[in-house]
Amino acid sequence: MRKFYFLLAAFIALGFSAQEAGKAGELLKNEASKTETSAKNEAFGRNNSQDKSSVFRNDNGFRNSTEKSRPNYNWNQNYAYGYAEVFLRIPEQGYFSIEIGDQKISNASGKFRFFDLMPGNNVISIYERNFLVYRTRINIKNNTRLVLDYFTHQGLYLLGTYNLRNNYGNVWNDTWNSPYGNGNGNSWDTYDDYQNDYGYGDTYGNVMSDREFSSFLQMLKKQSFDDRRLDFLKSQLSRTDFNTRQIKSIMKEFSFDKNRLEFAKMAYRNCVDKRNYFELYDAFDFESYARELNKFVQNQR
Repeated sequence: MRKFYFLLAAFIALGFSAQEAGKAGELLKNEASKTETSAKNEAFGRNNSQDKSSVFRNDNGFRNSTEKSRPNYNWNQNYAYGYAEVFLRIPEQGYFSIEIGDQKISNASGKFRFFDLMPGNNVISIYERNFLVYRTRINIKNNTRLVLDYFTHQGLYLLGTYNLRNNYGNVWNDTWNSPYGNGNGNSWDTYDDYQNDYGYGDTYGNVMSDREFSSFLQMLKKQSFDDRRLDFLKSQLSRTDFNTRQIKSIMKEFSFDKNRLEFAKMAYRNCVDKRNYFELYDAFDFESYARELNKFVQNQR
């Protein structure tokens, strides 16, 4: 009997911790007036008058009898088929809309960030003030982010494909579920904390994690001379990005300032935090090389 009561108590506790709409978080007041919502519902009802399964709220805020008693919630996005992202920038002034799959973003800021995309062959459409101006197909691989630029007179350009390295689907689900007492409690105070947890440091892009970079640096140390180190690095720069901290560590492996300078110039286009390039200046033995790198950086702007 005692065991029965213990199991019953555990079951009740589990029920209270389960996810339920309205049981977690702070309710934000609905500021849409009754007039606005009524007009919207009337228009919706007219457009769907031939469809008896249509659902809309009446003036009292209650749902019509054609709807089930409670909505069918989908608490966790199914990432069984993978996860991908697309970041697109339009540097021109204007109001644009971007549509990929079942997602559409409209703004005048020129930056469009799509998350939770299905990997594979996707159609991307670009609208300027609701007029279609460009449409093409992009192939998004699993756990990658595509970065693109669009220009009205030149077209859409793929700037790069970056490895996300982690199964973000489970991470985001845990973030949403934690307030309900579910999930493993993964959450981040800041974006930098999030990046650090997953090995990116304070940067992003196709950057090695700390563990990968440590192994890479050991391979670099095995190269006997500066010339061989430069050849080794040229090959790596064709497929890898670095942050300033990593570039500085690599520079310290060279014997001569002229080779440190040559690598610093080569690596500039692969640096994901160029604003911190000034940190490399004290990696040289002679100040003249630091000044030359500074001049080089200024000319890249």
